[in-house]
Amino acid sequence: MIWVTLSLVFFAAGAFGCLFMMVAIVFMPSFARRERPARIARSAVSILKPLHGDEPSLFDNLASFCNQDYPGEVQIIFGVTNPHDPAVRVVERLRSAFPGRRLELVVNAHIAGSNPKVANLINMSSRVRHEIIVLADADIRVEPDYLARVVSALEQSGAGAVTCPYFGIPTGNVWSQLARLAIDNHFLPNVIVGVRCKLAQPCFGSTIALRSTSLAAIGGFEAVADCLADDYALCEALRKRGEPIAVLPFAVGHSCNETSCRELWRHELRWAMTIRMIDPLGYAGSALTHAFPLALAALLFGGGLPALALTLAALACRVALLIAVERSWRLPAHPYWLIPFRDLLSVAVFIAGFFARDVDWKGRRYRLASEGALMSQRRSSQP
Repeated sequence: MIWVTLSLVFFAAGAFGCLFMMVAIVFMPSFARRERPARIARSAVSILKPLHGDEPSLFDNLASFCNQDYPGEVQIIFGVTNPHDPAVRVVERLRSAFPGRRLELVVNAHIAGSNPKVANLINMSSRVRHEIIVLADADIRVEPDYLARVVSALEQSGAGAVTCPYFGIPTGNVWSQLARLAIDNHFLPNVIVGVRCKLAQPCFGSTIALRSTSLAAIGGFEAVADCLADDYALCEALRKRGEPIAVLPFAVGHSCNETSCRELWRHELRWAMTIRMIDPLGYAGSALTHAFPLALAALLFGGGLPALALTLAALACRVALLIAVERSWRLPAHPYWLIPFRDLLSVAVFIAGFFARDVDWKGRRYRLASEGALMSQRRSSQP
């Protein structure tokens, strides 16, 4: 009797997951519109790019920020904590490639707080010269109209900050392709459904644009110096001040630099822990979005032909959703044969996210405290 009950439970959950994907397919084209801003911004902007190591495609990613079609003054600040960091050579290449751009490099070994990225931002903040600040991670790649769209949205929306989701850019190996599938076929649809249904208030390190006065009002970057989810914490502090966060209807590229199964697992587990810490109930509820593993469980518990049909339907929905993502965001085709493996890996990461307490990040290992703070810093065997 218990096997029948379990099969029915998993069947119902898998059916809901298929319905969720169909809703995401409907929402995808309208969210991914490419409207130009009503008024092109000309405000001076400071872009902050915290760096750590010479990751694959780093030069191309950073060059995309230097190659902006923006009429206003742009200051780009790069930051490292080690003068021997390989990223320094990349910045020098950028200076040679873009002699007309105002590119500044901050080298400062001071570590304020346990979050290495925020410590870098704190060191860079004294060099900011303009009222509008744009934060973007080093693995982000953008189109030439990116800055015009982001700054225009910040000025015209009345929001305290604007952010935008991202899609994956693979670097060639299978682990990178699996990482890309996780972003494009899981993360991106979940974000779009969450935002459209007002179930989520996300904020992404891919882009956060805000005013320096707003940043100062919440205590600067120092206010989130010990947070794992620094992007979310920054935006949440703005929300508490009555400054809403706008999610823009376009996406930027995220370079998927994973080169091994171990690296992929560690990165995705850290992301899972971050989401679980931000929204525990939402994280638990996202179990229903794993339609293929749920349908497969129903089949294994004796669901028979209906469960088999649902398993095949879940795969078909996942393929259809991926095609909708590709068409809506104008992305190159994905390796569809990896979808079953990707779905099984995703549910494994999801389950592990409930139990993991240690975080591997930028060559160090941290203990995640209950309130989301990073604790007990020590060296890790692998970044």
